[in-house]
Amino acid sequence: MAAISKYLTAKNSSIAGGVLLLLYILKQRRRANQLNCKKGSALVQKNDKEGKKDRAAVDKLFFLRIYRILRIMTPRFLCMETGYMVLIAVMLVTRTYCDVWMIQNGTMIESAIIGRSAKDFKTYLMGFLKFIPAIALVNNLLKLGINELKLRFRERLTQYLYDQYLQGYTYYKMGNLDNRISNPDQLLTQDVEKFCNSVVDLYSNLSKPLLDIGLYIFKLTSAIGAQGPTIMMAYLIISGLFLTRLRRPIAKMTVAEQRYEGEYRYVNSRLITNSEEIAFYNGNLREKQTIHSTFQKLVDHLHKFIFFRFSMGFVDSVIAKYIATGVGYLVVSRPFLDLSHPRHLHTSQSELMEDYYQSGRMLLRLSQALGRIVLAGRDMTRLSGFTSRIAELMKVLKELNAGKYERTMVTQQEKGPGSVSEKLALVPGSGRVINADHIIKFDHTPLATPNGEILIKDLSFEVMSGANVLVCGPNGCGKSSLFRVLGGLWPLFGGELTKPERGKLFYVPQRPYMTLGSLRDQVIYPDTFEEQNRKGISDQVLKEYLDNVQLGHILEREGSWDMVQDWMDVLSGGEKQRMAMARLFYHKPQFAILDECTSAVSVDVEDFIYSHCRTVGITLFTVSHRKSLWKHHKFYLHMDGRGNYEFKPITEETVEFGS
Repeated sequence: MAAISKYLTAKNSSIAGGVLLLLYILKQRRRANQLNCKKGSALVQKNDKEGKKDRAAVDKLFFLRIYRILRIMTPRFLCMETGYMVLIAVMLVTRTYCDVWMIQNGTMIESAIIGRSAKDFKTYLMGFLKFIPAIALVNNLLKLGINELKLRFRERLTQYLYDQYLQGYTYYKMGNLDNRISNPDQLLTQDVEKFCNSVVDLYSNLSKPLLDIGLYIFKLTSAIGAQGPTIMMAYLIISGLFLTRLRRPIAKMTVAEQRYEGEYRYVNSRLITNSEEIAFYNGNLREKQTIHSTFQKLVDHLHKFIFFRFSMGFVDSVIAKYIATGVGYLVVSRPFLDLSHPRHLHTSQSELMEDYYQSGRMLLRLSQALGRIVLAGRDMTRLSGFTSRIAELMKVLKELNAGKYERTMVTQQEKGPGSVSEKLALVPGSGRVINADHIIKFDHTPLATPNGEILIKDLSFEVMSGANVLVCGPNGCGKSSLFRVLGGLWPLFGGELTKPERGKLFYVPQRPYMTLGSLRDQVIYPDTFEEQNRKGISDQVLKEYLDNVQLGHILEREGSWDMVQDWMDVLSGGEKQRMAMARLFYHKPQFAILDECTSAVSVDVEDFIYSHCRTVGITLFTVSHRKSLWKHHKFYLHMDGRGNYEFKPITEETVEFGS
């Protein structure tokens, strides 16, 4: 009892009480989370797939993921990234020797001051002043290497991801067909930056402790034997495994944090994008409620994350710092406290002090290095969260580029009996696409949305060049869906589709897109000035296109084709629609889809546009409710919104409808 009672001090009791309190709080938080899970069971079922996606931990999968990503960021053994990694390692080693020299030189300066030796003081002080530029150079070269490596890693990874993201229609499919990634902008910008910073910081924080461990183990083994370093390494392994197990929630919390950050950015960007519509509805209070609700979810999660980091910080400090130091003292004291130890049977007091000072300092440095290695596991756990998100993005991009996507499909039960899609199995991408010039042909093709809702069970018609088609029907009948399938944005669920290859089919929407750039860029988009020159189209021809749609005054007003403006704001609605038609004249495709794109254009300009398209050989698919356009078309395609359609030529007996 006496042996036990000497440990029952006030200090030890306070520490034990703190540990018990911490364990109780963690237990209560876990119980609260379980209750929340039970209350929100419906939400859990809804986000079951998302929960699987959040899986992130320091395990075999993490190392496989980060290995694949590192191969992207360091494509070759001999590259600038490898060079900067070598520079960081060399500078870390050099800084270690600089630290040792500073300790030794500082000790000599202090000894000279205490010994009142002016000569030695000046000698060592001058040596210190001479060494300052070298030390400053080493420290700043280390910072340069770290910052450059972060930037180059980010540059490599960003370029790779955007090459995948902007390949074909992948950027469209990720937001409109696939529902696994909700905020790609967050992943492509902030998450990539944080991932690259975490990788480089982990590399620099691990390199020096690993070097110190190897150096001090070698010296200590020759000084006090292998038993001491072995005990320290065993402690490293045991404490590392224990702390890694405790830190596992950090990875999942990191993933959730980035997701909430993305949702918060998204609701703010929606407010900016749709500010006019919201203002007309006086929806500021409703949008404020939405933004506050989204922000509160982020804040609540961050509160939990901060508390968890506080808890783990307490445990980390105790295990990785203080207990590690205590183990170091315990190991180094054994040969000194054992009076029968052969190492110190015939040593003097001064030799004993020198041996203890040398061995103790080395073992203390070893314990500190081991503590930093253990604490680096915290950074690695957080890195696994970023790695999980980047790996998920890479996986989705790869599958989308291969024609695969995942989306919540409409089931037969949801559609109900007697629906259009009854007893019709849908397989995305099962249809056949044939590229051929001067023809568009749907052959027994089901018209369906990406989530499996069938609009027309069996669509069949054929259009040759020169035969304009007017597409009409109520809202939601499938007009835009038809064009998305025709443009390759949506998958084909069966049958055959014959159409010209990409680039020979042009789409002009009701709200035309104005790109960032000059006036010339608005006409030739998506071509560049170099591509315009290769096509042999001069600026004079571009001016004729503007004159054809009565926009020549814009060039005169701006004064140059190279004038850069915010064209979405500078041009009115009708001017933007006419600019889109000038863009159509520039590209001269075989077929063009006009989706209510002349609604803000006068009838006389509209007549000229259709006549000019016929002259240059552009066949048009038009969605419009204007009666004045029927005379420019040979066929009409009418959809009734209930799964039926009719494709017929326009004759004198055809009943025209519209406004």
